[in-house]
Amino acid sequence: MPKNKGKGGKNRKRGKNEADDEKRELVFKEDGQEYAQVLRMLGNGRCEATCIDGTKRLCHIRGKMHKKVWIAAGDIILVGLRDYQDDKADVILKYMPDEARLLKAYGELPDTTRLNEGIAGGLDEEDDGAGDDYIEFEDEDIDKI
Repeated sequence: MPKNKGKGGKNRKRGKNEADDEKRELVFKEDGQEYAQVLRMLGNGRCEATCIDGTKRLCHIRGKMHKKVWIAAGDIILVGLRDYQDDKADVILKYMPDEARLLKAYGELPDTTRLNEGIAGGLDEEDDGAGDDYIEFEDEDIDKI
């Protein structure tokens, strides 16, 4: 039997449910920071995001958030811009959905930003063309196959 050399097992790594950040203060951007919406996750602690100023940036998730705050496509994040690399940024904060709605209400985010979608630029919910995916075949078409 090997000796346990760590400080605990699987349950210690999992930790307690830290739900105390539900009532946190809304953080606005400062100099050198920008709001962004995640386009896709790339793996290795990185994601691709479109900033509000219109540029696509490769964002690195900082170590404090890594494996603790889960970021998905469509989330609104606060990124820190780099002085020496304009095409890269660092994720500072992920906004909860209610915080993102408040930012949009305060005018910090433009009205064109879509908040409650998994992937930025997805389908609109107002689309009436729900039957567009259905293709009807005639009997002759089936016989030819």
